[in-house]
Amino acid sequence: MTTEMPAAGRLAWWGTSFLRGLINPDDYVDGVLGDDTTHVFAGPTGSRSLLEVTVDLRRACATALGAAFPAPGDPCGLAGPPDFSMAATDAGEAVVALGVLAEPGIGWVPVQVGQAVEWSSYSASRRRPPDLGEADRSLRGTLLAAANGLARLDVAAWRPEVADALHDLRDGEPLVAPPGVPDRAADVARRALHLLAVVDLALDSEGGAVSTGEIAARRAVLVPLGTTARHALAAACSPDGWPET
Repeated sequence: MTTEMPAAGRLAWWGTSFLRGLINPDDYVDGVLGDDTTHVFAGPTGSRSLLEVTVDLRRACATALGAAFPAPGDPCGLAGPPDFSMAATDAGEAVVALGVLAEPGIGWVPVQVGQAVEWSSYSASRRRPPDLGEADRSLRGTLLAAANGLARLDVAAWRPEVADALHDLRDGEPLVAPPGVPDRAADVARRALHLLAVVDLALDSEGGAVSTGEIAARRAVLVPLGTTARHALAAACSPDGWPET
């Protein structure tokens, strides 16, 4: 199962590496772009490039970028204000600048437009740092519970590709991460993205369910797994929650 890091995760990883002087500008831009043609940042004076915005962040004393992957009713990785949280929730992802001395802080929300990504700027409140170790443990525990629950529901019969994808979790290709990203963060991100894809696949159709009770039982297993995977991805893409080196 092929998984790709969302735009906010790529900007958080590669932007942090660039801000910390671990990669050059060309590698930074290439890492953030991925398969996109360009990333532009909207501002009061017009559109600006990825490098221009990041250089300004460096002048503002930013030391890293952190990702957030919120959902309705779950502002994961955000602390407001409301307009930023609402836009980020609509997009499903956002980035906040870490270490900026001035208040309020800075945040961006991406929107995919064809092969380009347009980022809008917002004021961002200081958030509570996630904990990568806690997110990893929670992901493992929720996965075990979900696997047991899906086995009881005979997932192999109604959605065999979901069962196969769960078994393939250990064999997935590692994500390409820039210097400075801890191995544990890269591995948590890989597993979280894989499981998010599994959940989407399982919820894509009712998979032969013959009653509303079956549908509810499957969602009761799958939705918590998706939520935990989303939280783990945010922690993996948030340098403020990585262990100190």
